[in-house]
Amino acid sequence: MKPSVIIKSSRYGILVHLDREIPFPELLDRVEEKFASSAKFFKEAKMAVSFEGRPLSQAQEEALISRISEAGKVNIICIVDQSEHTELAYRNVINNCIADFARQDGQFYKGTLKRHQILESETSIVILGNVEEGARVAAKGNVIILGTASGHIHAGIAGDQEAFIAALAFCPGRLKIAGRGIRYSRCSEKEEITFCPQIAVLQNAKIKMFPLAGMGQ
Repeated sequence: MKPSVIIKSSRYGILVHLDREIPFPELLDRVEEKFASSAKFFKEAKMAVSFEGRPLSQAQEEALISRISEAGKVNIICIVDQSEHTELAYRNVINNCIADFARQDGQFYKGTLKRHQILESETSIVILGNVEEGARVAAKGNVIILGTASGHIHAGIAGDQEAFIAALAFCPGRLKIAGRGIRYSRCSEKEEITFCPQIAVLQNAKIKMFPLAGMGQ
């Protein structure tokens, strides 16, 4: 007999496959049982969640998130829509950013920056990899990290307040845009990484974070 609830890993965090046939109240109980049995694995992780297998109303999604959070001790950061339209919109945001960089003579760096490594750019830069804790990135323009940002990242180093920092996952030691910076507590555990694509911008002299896909709508 096929399980009514299946938990899988995904590019954003976790993907929960739900049985289409069973009544929703019963499904909620099955979800609670599944995540309660996996609570030690999640260890209060912060992550995104996606649902597949059956259509859900907003109220049903909220009920599922509540059960998952309580039973599995999971901190759900956001819900990622698995629809083809959303995937296309997400890819378009990334592709448009890369295209803009190319037109502006932006630079590309392929690979992961490790501790004590420093990457500097006179323009904008796209990093095709992770920026690990202890690594530093500084650019006169924007910084896009197609991976996890765990180091110190500075965009707009010459004072460009319109510069931004974007990454597929954020767990930075420090973010800085132009002359404004914000320091974060060290993410010592893997599960503390936020698996939501986000963008950091300067607004009213403060660095603020927004969902990356939302910036393209």
